[in-house]
Amino acid sequence: MTPTENRDTPQGLAFAISAYVMWGFLPFYMKAVAHIPAAEVVAHRVLWSVPVAGLLLILLKRTKDLRAALTSPRTLLMGCLTAALISVNWGIYVWAIASGNALEAALGYYINPLFSIALGALLLRERLAPAQLAAIALAALAVLVLTLAAGRLPLVAVSLTLSWGFYAFFKKQLPVGPNQGFMLEVLILTPPALGYLAYASSQGDIHFSGWDVPLLLGAGLVTAVPLITYANGAKLLRLSTIGILQYIAPTMIFLIAVFVFGEEFGGARMIAFPMIWAALVIYSVPLVRQLRAQKAAEAGS
Repeated sequence: MTPTENRDTPQGLAFAISAYVMWGFLPFYMKAVAHIPAAEVVAHRVLWSVPVAGLLLILLKRTKDLRAALTSPRTLLMGCLTAALISVNWGIYVWAIASGNALEAALGYYINPLFSIALGALLLRERLAPAQLAAIALAALAVLVLTLAAGRLPLVAVSLTLSWGFYAFFKKQLPVGPNQGFMLEVLILTPPALGYLAYASSQGDIHFSGWDVPLLLGAGLVTAVPLITYANGAKLLRLSTIGILQYIAPTMIFLIAVFVFGEEFGGARMIAFPMIWAALVIYSVPLVRQLRAQKAAEAGS
């Protein structure tokens, strides 16, 4: 199967589910480094992902593919785009958890599956049922409720939705294997990450000491492992299927935010979140039927 073939596979499902569960637990790690500026955390996520991703490529004997990607202007250009999108997403997410906005982060990742199916319909010509279109409209209405109640857009949620949604779309189109693609992204981000850390160090504003050292070193693992796992799954699934599986992570983030971090869940959120959940149910029912019909057809052929 070619990397961009638009169908689902069991391997893709296993990879994607594993990635989303790991992401669901990530708020605990981000809370542990909440005293460190988000930009510094992101820089370390980049730097310490390089050896993890590099070791994986060596073990898989895929370094030749990476060298080919580094010499392809088209691949480098698209790699710069996905690298920029994922770095923005990381920065917003790290800041959101540290600043007590985990609920808004969860909202962003709840909205994102619906944004993904909208992208799939508009850009990949994936066919949607009327109920799925209604789900997208309901999610947009939920954002409107939050906007009217707060007097502003829920910027964290919208920013996470846009950055991750477009990252998922362009990542699927990246003309290189998923593991090589992630390595390409962190290599592209390494110079700015080193530049930021050098500047912060010159200003005496660096946190690489004491217990922060193992936490920041571990940032490479908690970044690279789920993202590489996700990338492998994304190549083997339809964009709409990736969207439905993404319910896992925001549900875990939501529960952690309310029951562990003690964030307030009231007012407009008590209206908007149920609207989002209803939208996801409306979207999911025809999609599940469609997936079952596809599997039945494949089994009978």
